[in-house]
Amino acid sequence: MTGAETVKGRAMLRDPRVALSVDDEQPPFAFAIIQGTVSISRDLGEMLPLSVAIARRYMGDEDADQYGRRNAVDGELLLRLRRGRVTAMADIAD
Repeated sequence: MTGAETVKGRAMLRDPRVALSVDDEQPPFAFAIIQGTVSISRDLGEMLPLSVAIARRYMGDEDADQYGRRNAVDGELLLRLRRGRVTAMADIAD
């Protein structure tokens, strides 16, 4: 999720092609780059359960609902990445 009025949100609304990069900074190092397109939804009913699940991961069960509801509001975008090309490498330093 991201805000519709953020630089990232405006860019994806204009052009849904994205690249997501993840790297492991610990030796022996690894990375993955996922290129694809995002589908974008503003449906709060669709957004809320996912927002609560994300909040649960970071805030715990006790605060998940409160934080999830705070983040699933008008102006937020629910993004789903449709995977296209994946480039990855593990054990780079070995």
